[in-house]
Amino acid sequence: TMAETDPKSVQDLTAVVQTLLQQMQDKFQTMSDQIIGRNILFLTQMVDDMSCRIDDLEKNIADLMTQAGVEELEGENKTPASNKG
Repeated sequence: TMAETDPKSVQDLTAVVQTLLQQMQDKFQTMSDQIIGRNILFLTQMVDDMSCRIDDLEKNIADLMTQAGVEELEGENKTPASNKG
């Protein structure tokens, strides 16, 4: 019975366990990398989306300011004309 658990079989078992642990670690690392990669991609898309929205907002504000300026100028031009009349 002692011969069955000789150092050779213990070494074999140790090697098998080490291989399994290494495979598990590799799989875990791959999963972690994939999760981090997806999160980075998602965050990048979010930032891009936000910057596009900010650009649109800035354009809209600029357009509104231009319109307000035009209306103000028109108002100033009309006022003296109506006074003359």
